[in-house]
Amino acid sequence: MSYIGNSPALKYASFAVQHFTTSATTGYTLDNAVTNENGIALFINNVRQQPGSSYAYTASGTTLTLSAATTSSDTMYCVFIGKAVQTVNPPAGSVAASQLNDDAISGQGALGAEPADTDEFLVSDAGTLKRVDYSYIKGITQTSFLPSAQPIFYNGDANVSQRGDSTGITNANSGYYGPDRYKFNEDGTMTAVLSISQETLTSGNAFDDGFERALKYDVTTADASVAADIYARIEQRFEKGDLSLFKKGTSNAETYTLAFWVKATVTGTNVVELQDQVNTRHCCAAYTISSTDTWEHKVLNFAADTSGALGAGNGLGMQVNFALQAGTNYTSGTLATAWAASTDANRAVGQVNNFSSTSNNFHITGVQLEVGTYTSSDLPPFRHESYGANLRRCQRYYETQTGFYWFGFQSGTNVTHNSMASCKVEKRATPSGTYSGSVVNYYPNTGGGNDETNDITAITVGDKNGSTFVGMQSEGGAPTDAGYWPIYADARNAVLNWSAEL
Repeated sequence: MSYIGNSPALKYASFAVQHFTTSATTGYTLDNAVTNENGIALFINNVRQQPGSSYAYTASGTTLTLSAATTSSDTMYCVFIGKAVQTVNPPAGSVAASQLNDDAISGQGALGAEPADTDEFLVSDAGTLKRVDYSYIKGITQTSFLPSAQPIFYNGDANVSQRGDSTGITNANSGYYGPDRYKFNEDGTMTAVLSISQETLTSGNAFDDGFERALKYDVTTADASVAADIYARIEQRFEKGDLSLFKKGTSNAETYTLAFWVKATVTGTNVVELQDQVNTRHCCAAYTISSTDTWEHKVLNFAADTSGALGAGNGLGMQVNFALQAGTNYTSGTLATAWAASTDANRAVGQVNNFSSTSNNFHITGVQLEVGTYTSSDLPPFRHESYGANLRRCQRYYETQTGFYWFGFQSGTNVTHNSMASCKVEKRATPSGTYSGSVVNYYPNTGGGNDETNDITAITVGDKNGSTFVGMQSEGGAPTDAGYWPIYADARNAVLNWSAEL
């Protein structure tokens, strides 16, 4: 650019002149400070005087000293030499580092702490200097690496749904339904019945923001009279190690920001709770549904917690609870907006009843959990994962396999034989195994008659890599030959599920 900073301000429009009222004295005061007598031209009775201690006068600062006293009849004035500041822009390249003082920028002292969000920096925009708040620069700095980073919240866009949709969900069968990693949980005597599904979006604000799937709760049986002991919620549970970057329980503990898209039929206050399951602590934040059945984006901030470290490992550390319905046992206190020991009465104060009518729905997507405090204006962008990466992260906790073959051995005349199937992704911990469907055939058929239909009779899980041994019971003739026979089983209609959920 052609110059640094704005055009210099004009201190004097021309060479400044000072007229004196003379008297019988040798000392006068100058209007402007000078380094020495060479900074002025002094005229007495219109005759220019020679400067210097051996001549007519000396000057230093604002003190002018004459070598001989004047009289009241004398005329005297001075001209300040060189006091008209340059009024044109310095030419390009005329100012170099050697012409700047070392303290030109740091003259007020080095920055000792992070700038305030409202502190300003100067940047050049195509040669024009502009002021930029630090909050904007900070947002760019902190989000520049995020698109390639792994999100903290699992399946925030609800794209993975291994279990599929479910109906008839009540307080008696709380569990994981619909999109992976979202658990429906309820304490108390809820009488509502729900359908939980993965919803496909085709319009609305969340769709316009890049989200094509959502978790949907549809009320099929209403619960208009909320019992005191009810606390219904959507949970996502985290391993201790997932949250180490929040430094909880240390002097350097970080704040939390939770953001999400939500659509609900019931307007009013809803509550989200961060629940520390290790130290029995919690912190809550309320948000408002302003318009019925309209996608709204919410950004909630939670304080840092210097108490209660979560520790390391793969056990349950903390969970995020999206309240849906709550009775007086959970709403009669004061909402715990600061970290504190868990108190039921303070968990869901002000919570509306999302299950009050069979017309009610509750939808959520675009959930992200971030380290630090953000607003809607500087929130980091949602980190969309590929479906494959998202699926593999979810399979750490739950995996389903369907339509495959097992290989194993059949023992002698015993109709039970063993096969092995392995998980695609190592589980968080040794999983439990369940199955549905049946084995169609096994080969070779060592008994009489045609190939036999078999059922899976038992699953014994070996370790968290999912080595699972499956017993299959013959429904046809028994093998005629003793010994071990290699077989493979056609399990195209069977489904195996491994679960290591928290």
